[in-house]
Amino acid sequence: MNDPERRAVAHALYAAGREHDAEQPDRRARWRNVEPETAELLGVLVRAKRAQRVLEIGTSNGYSTIWLADAAEATGGTVLTVEIEPSRTALARENLARAGLDDRVELETGDAGQTLRALPDHAFQLTFLDGERPHYVGYWRDLVRTLAPGGLLAVDNAISHGNELVDFRAVVDGDERVTQAMVPIGAGLLLAVMPG
Repeated sequence: MNDPERRAVAHALYAAGREHDAEQPDRRARWRNVEPETAELLGVLVRAKRAQRVLEIGTSNGYSTIWLADAAEATGGTVLTVEIEPSRTALARENLARAGLDDRVELETGDAGQTLRALPDHAFQLTFLDGERPHYVGYWRDLVRTLAPGGLLAVDNAISHGNELVDFRAVVDGDERVTQAMVPIGAGLLLAVMPG
């Protein structure tokens, strides 16, 4: 992210998210932003793929969305982000506007599984998955279907919450179409590439 004002917005949003989460005893009430180094890597991956269409599952307050959208702006692309909580979608919309990126992002409030099922084949060059982990196995077929040839899937919390991803990892491991790698950055980022 080269724009210093936008970087300042992202930095302040991350700090506010950490403060917010520290006060929330219920995990579901936390914003649970990705770590800054993960956000930066996501931005690099979008640029490296020259992704025109990016999908994010799990918008929260829009912190990671800002990084994805900043990179999409550089590639001339756009981001579709899906969040189940309307209040979080509204908060993300405000934060994206503060970062000057609201024109790059389509925010959708709804169930990620239903959204995935309705999306067209091969629609995205990069998908970032950071939602409710128990649902990932059910998402797999549509995650693969909606990725373009050579598309990249990035899954957060693959190390920090690896115990919750055992079944999902087994599905990924069992799919011979996929080349994957674990990146030990932040909470752990699992990268899976579809055949080109």
